[in-house]
Amino acid sequence: MAQDNSLLEKLESLKLRFEEVGQLITDPSVLADQKRYVKLNKEYRELEEIVQVGKEYKNLIDNIESARAMLREEEDEEMKALARQEIEELEKKKPEMEEKIKMLLLPGDPEDSKNAVLEIRAGTGGDEASIFAGDLFRMYTKFCEKKGWKYEVTHFSEGTVGGYKEVVMKVSGNGVYGVLKYESGVHRVQRVPQTETQGRVHTSAASVAVLPEAEEFDIELRPEDIRKDTYCSSGPGGQSVNTTYSAIRLTHIPTGIVVTCQDQKSQLKNLDKAMAELRTRIYNLEYQKYLDEIASKRKTMVSTGDRSAKIRTYNYPQGRVTDHRINYTIYNLPAVMDGDIGGIIDKLQVEENAERLKASEL
Repeated sequence: MAQDNSLLEKLESLKLRFEEVGQLITDPSVLADQKRYVKLNKEYRELEEIVQVGKEYKNLIDNIESARAMLREEEDEEMKALARQEIEELEKKKPEMEEKIKMLLLPGDPEDSKNAVLEIRAGTGGDEASIFAGDLFRMYTKFCEKKGWKYEVTHFSEGTVGGYKEVVMKVSGNGVYGVLKYESGVHRVQRVPQTETQGRVHTSAASVAVLPEAEEFDIELRPEDIRKDTYCSSGPGGQSVNTTYSAIRLTHIPTGIVVTCQDQKSQLKNLDKAMAELRTRIYNLEYQKYLDEIASKRKTMVSTGDRSAKIRTYNYPQGRVTDHRINYTIYNLPAVMDGDIGGIIDKLQVEENAERLKASEL
């Protein structure tokens, strides 16, 4: 019963906080402070699920107690048998619900609910690496479509025989960063390249970096710290797509960070997107320190803390995909390259949650 009591106490205090936050977000002084309002609104949404599950758990405990009381006080054997059956069924549900509550009580990464900036860069392997970077880009866009997320490419540089030397896109939706963060690291491909005449298997690589998108409240940019350059967008083959100077390059002087945006015909739209990406990159300088700290504790996040770590191999001759962080191998490479990566990410999340539970006092 001690376990029940400690969980019920935690849930009760969260319920009180949930009610308090509910009051606060209707307070005119809070509504006037946009930064505080956004923060409280987020807390309210996060607490809502815990409070709901807590209510169900309390009902379960109450029902077990009622059935036990019935077993003690009832003399009719048939009624006692019913009470025993009810206790047995409810006791089976209890551990699963407690596990769910423990997971919800773990402090989440505050960035998980954010949108993400995903960048793919061709690594070692020349033209084949660019082709593979293009395959990864397609894999992620297909995955985003399956999840109902929106994505938009903000910057790209095409490979000489196809694919991309580099491609950057913004992904928007519910809890995007919390899912895509597991993709950061080096992805390796083993296959016979299109450019190979001897039929030999080559190994090439592309690196993926996933950054949580900074919100306007996270970073304040001073105009005097930014140098803005404009130039003409160029398309495939190097010809000018338009003759207006709509592409934007921003340089943040204090950090030396440079971002470019060329996907819109309007200079203003490109400027907005470039500013959003610049905020994200500056924000991530600080966030990286936090990642380095947790990466040393969690093997699932080794890729995020060290973006040079090899995290996954795609072996075409064997139709095999292996995630090296959790030694997980599946033989459905065509489906994976078609965006079916949810199963791998689920396994990584389960592994990370197990590590987090172990490290917590719950």
